[in-house]
Amino acid sequence: MGRLFGTDGVRGVANADLTAELALGLSVAAAHVLAEVGTFAGHRPTAVVGRDPRASGEFLEAAVVAGLASAGVNVLRVGVLPTPAVAHLTGALNADLGVMLSASHNAMPDNGIKFFARGGHKLADDLEDRIETVYDQHRTGAPWERPTGSGVGRVTDYDEGFEKYIAHLMQVLPNRLDGLKVVVDEAHGAASRVSPEAFARAGAEVIAIGADPDGLNINDGCGSTHLGPLKAAVIEHGADFGIAHDGDADRCLAVDAAGEEIDGDQILAVLALAMREAGTLRGDTVVATVMSNLGFKLAMEREGLQLVQTAVGDRYVLESMKAEGYALGGEQSGHVIVLDHATTGDGTLTGLMLAARVVATGRSLADLAAVMQRLPQVLINVPDVDKSRVKTSAELAGAVVEAEHELGSTGRVLLRPSGTEPLVRVMVEAADIEQARAVAGRLADAVKSALG
Repeated sequence: MGRLFGTDGVRGVANADLTAELALGLSVAAAHVLAEVGTFAGHRPTAVVGRDPRASGEFLEAAVVAGLASAGVNVLRVGVLPTPAVAHLTGALNADLGVMLSASHNAMPDNGIKFFARGGHKLADDLEDRIETVYDQHRTGAPWERPTGSGVGRVTDYDEGFEKYIAHLMQVLPNRLDGLKVVVDEAHGAASRVSPEAFARAGAEVIAIGADPDGLNINDGCGSTHLGPLKAAVIEHGADFGIAHDGDADRCLAVDAAGEEIDGDQILAVLALAMREAGTLRGDTVVATVMSNLGFKLAMEREGLQLVQTAVGDRYVLESMKAEGYALGGEQSGHVIVLDHATTGDGTLTGLMLAARVVATGRSLADLAAVMQRLPQVLINVPDVDKSRVKTSAELAGAVVEAEHELGSTGRVLLRPSGTEPLVRVMVEAADIEQARAVAGRLADAVKSALG
């Protein structure tokens, strides 16, 4: 069996790769592993389970709940809420485990399972490996030790989760948003109720789009992966700016009043300066990934801030932040972690803090985001290749050396196997967009030739 866990949980086509049987088995395995390491010692364990609106989430939620309860875990079922809400509630309710069913920005047929440890933090890699091992052992015949009678877990619908999460957001918001007009695109996803409500309670005038989930339309031509509708709505309504989430709302991208995109790097830059001014940017340091635009690095250096770079994946950003005590980190894709207030990327919180900075300074989002100048960057996804050989192919290594020689000190190249999809990402930055496109195209061809 290949490794089930990627950089962000277990994902696949629901009812094909990710079946009810797999969801149930992984949930039982997670309960047994956490019991083994002492997480449940001395008390009856409790888990928080939430999901995004995908139709498949209904049967997968039932499987996860059944698996946990059959292993003796009490379950608080919070329904459709964003991933960061489930993480927050796992900590706030002193639960031993959190489970989120979502495939984030992936298309509707996919789904995923993400486990949170006590406190709302993502499980460590070694625990995920152990869960896989235990799951596989029992999948091939070893019987589970099953509680009976009063030992089985009880299942409760926890309807207070929505209000508890909104209250948390309001508590950490640095200032109100009165006088601001904002468009929010919810991707027909998990934040379709949460985000418009949070902005409205903070005082903003809110125009919500992509906020009518029907189980089938999540991420369909809207949200953070399709910014066209948001750009059009911001201009149509004369809004100050707009924000977009992905399906599980752990991301936030933005567009300014003119409809120009503001990516995760720019959002990080704006929040970094705001936090330094407030005295909350510990170590005057921001954590980002190797995918961050070179312009972000240059901006941080110019502002006297330190930049720590990690492997791609918000889990690795978070690991670095926790290890060194840093307060702010994130990804170009819009995962932004404000560790004093969240244990994972939180799209609604990020959008609120961005809006609060606009109000507090009286400056437009475009003006604030101009702190950094993005260098032209081209990203090509190359599907249907053997992504496991990216680092070992001599043919591909030669193509990379040639590209780096052409770009010199004014650009860079990055090849990365996706952690959640069967493809290789080719990223090229250069001072000139046409050069970036040409080099990226040649490298994408090289990836197909060497790994196809």
